[in-house]
Amino acid sequence: MIAGDAETWVSRITRRGLCGFWLFITTLQAIGGEPVGPQPRAAAVSTNTAVHAVVIKQPAGPPKVATGLTNYHGQPVMASCSSCHATTQPNMDTRTTADLDQFHQGLKYVHGNLTCLSCHNAKNYDTLRMADSRPVAFTDVMTLCSQCHGPQKRDYDLGLHGGMNGHWDLTKGGRTRNTCINCHDPHAPAFPLVMPVFPPRDRISVPAKPKPGTNAAAPAKH
Repeated sequence: MIAGDAETWVSRITRRGLCGFWLFITTLQAIGGEPVGPQPRAAAVSTNTAVHAVVIKQPAGPPKVATGLTNYHGQPVMASCSSCHATTQPNMDTRTTADLDQFHQGLKYVHGNLTCLSCHNAKNYDTLRMADSRPVAFTDVMTLCSQCHGPQKRDYDLGLHGGMNGHWDLTKGGRTRNTCINCHDPHAPAFPLVMPVFPPRDRISVPAKPKPGTNAAAPAKH
């Protein structure tokens, strides 16, 4: 083999090796979902457009109970939960209103197999209680509800659950959303069953009414 033939043979092997290596790299990029070859530069996005806030309604705080008394100004005297429960021995098994003999006798309670103290904090009745015993504020009631009602919280995050008012496009205005207890009674959260209404009556299915002063056509005799 002369020197010229050897150089040609080595050159061919080198070119073939480089082509195969390039094909291998591009195939890996395509499989991995990475773009192959030069890509156009992304267009700049303007950040000058104001985005309005999404406000989620929250309870005012721990509830108050009317004592039936009035103060010097004739205003009703309200008591916090801890005003009474701080001196009352908690009953961990209370789960029906029939067991209540001091307050809340008229309370409707239908919430699965939960007891009162499944959600109320026996160590501090001005807060709620997570399933792992961590306290949570009344204003953060959605955190409490979400630990059991995961599908509803998922749909809420996607905008499919929970009422709202405002704008879909937050560049045009804000949005206000409800929290769980704006629509659900926390002690009896299920909505009552309803019967569907009749479908709307269109102009075709509604018989025409005769004009005032005219008689309807008599039915044909056979």
